[in-house]
Amino acid sequence: MSDTEKKQGLRKQRVGNVVSTGMDKTIVVEFIARVPHAKFKKIIKRTKKFYAHDEKGEASVGDRVRIEEMRPISKTKRWRLTEVLSH
Repeated sequence: MSDTEKKQGLRKQRVGNVVSTGMDKTIVVEFIARVPHAKFKKIIKRTKKFYAHDEKGEASVGDRVRIEEMRPISKTKRWRLTEVLSH
């Protein structure tokens, strides 16, 4: 590989539900992770909200979507909508 060819690293991907589309070209995606409790080992749900860039405005509230990590677009937006899995 030469210096002019840059190899893109693996980017994180998440699947979650759209909870808000109120902003222009931005969606809020809620991601639910099932992780074992540190002490008791019971599976618990951890939720996290991600702000994702939706250029075409194709996602709506309630959709299941896949988002991908990317460079920062704004103060809070670091994810991009990859595909809408279901409506």
